[in-house]
Amino acid sequence: MNYIARVLIVLGGILLLSGVALYLVDRIGLPLGRLPGDIRIGNENLTCLIPLATMLILSIVLTVLLNVIIRLLR
Repeated sequence: MNYIARVLIVLGGILLLSGVALYLVDRIGLPLGRLPGDIRIGNENLTCLIPLATMLILSIVLTVLLNVIIRLLR
């Protein structure tokens, strides 16, 4: 049970940090989800968003950030 509790605490922390990051990105005014490479298909009843450019940028930023953290921890 101790292991499960630790995993849940870590996952909760990750969700909290993700929520704070998304809130700050929205407050700053970055157009994530509305970049030129993002695809939006919609009509009056349905909207489908495929954020290709946003996913690419976030992937690059997170890869660089995790590489820096891993190099600092060695």
